[in-house]
Amino acid sequence: MKSYFFIAFLMFSSIYHGQENVMKINQIKPSIEFENINVKKISSNPSSSTFAIWIKKKVKVHKHINHTENILIQSGYGQFQLNDSIHNVSTGDLIVVPKNTWHGVIIDSKEPMMVISIQSPEFFGNDRVYKN
Repeated sequence: MKSYFFIAFLMFSSIYHGQENVMKINQIKPSIEFENINVKKISSNPSSSTFAIWIKKKVKVHKHINHTENILIQSGYGQFQLNDSIHNVSTGDLIVVPKNTWHGVIIDSKEPMMVISIQSPEFFGNDRVYKN
């Protein structure tokens, strides 16, 4: 009985969200040419939103009042700021940014930094406050 429920849940979840549940990270590519930042939404539901983000130069220091952000670096390296601390980050690093935490990055690699960003709860792009 439990396995039927689980299979039904997976089918409903896939249909409800209208998205694939398994994908190859290295096959996710920017859809357009870009000067500094390119964002591609991978999935979204009321609990969270997942984005692939490519950064060539930097992301200005900002915070999200109502969102926690988990960032997994897929390629590239740079200097990531969390509040007043600077961290050298590179491929394979995971950064957890609690809500209301100042953060930004300066890219040091020649190739763009590519990250997977998971925002919780669902992110619509309007919970971003930049530091002066």
